Amino acid sequence: MSRLDLSSDDLLQTTRAVRRRLDLDRPVERDVLERCLALAVQAPTGRNRQRWDFVLVTDDAVRAGLAELYRLGLTRPREHIARTGVDRTAGEALAHQRMSISAQHLFDNLHRVPVLLVPCLQVADRRETASNVGQANAWGSILPAVWSFMLAARTFGIGTAWTTPHLHYEREAADLLGIPYERTIQAALIPVAYTVGTDFRPGPRVDVGAVTHWNHW
Repeated sequence: MSRLDLSSDDLLQTTRAVRRRLDLDRPVERDVLERCLALAVQAPTGRNRQRWDFVLVTDDAVRAGLAELYRLGLTRPREHIARTGVDRTAGEALAHQRMSISAQHLFDNLHRVPVLLVPCLQVADRRETASNVGQANAWGSILPAVWSFMLAARTFGIGTAWTTPHLHYEREAADLLGIPYERTIQAALIPVAYTVGTDFRPGPRVDVGAVTHWNHW
């Protein structure tokens, strides 16, 4: 298992959401995936309950089925998501256009990505996430582990991206994957593949001073 020579700052600044630069033809070794998961489950979790499960999909037919649910979630979503209009600068508009091209590439090729990861959280009852507190507890117990997986993957030259459109068809995905729907919540669908090149740079972000508040808003 060869690793990239990245400092902690480099790792945290260059772990990008990768869509266009996924190598669709190179398989990802099982031992590398297992190493990334071993690092992921060291993440903190609410009350140390470790209620996570990770479904790694490499079968061609199952990947194709998940990719179709992803596409349905984008083209025929079951739940309307409100989007507010925003005024973009020229630079922001260009960045949005690049992201749209990247997203279209993933839309067209998701079934070809070597590995699809579905991180899941075990619950006593799906109503557990009905309140803001319930959601905070649930996502706070799975997101750190998934982010650790993404960081670990980056050190092996592997790219990932957090996607959620398939969740419009979560029950169908549960049926496809054999996930016990009533007791298990799917958090995302994450493409996993080696990247074409490893020279990722820090992304454009707002100035930290513009989003930092000391003692009050």
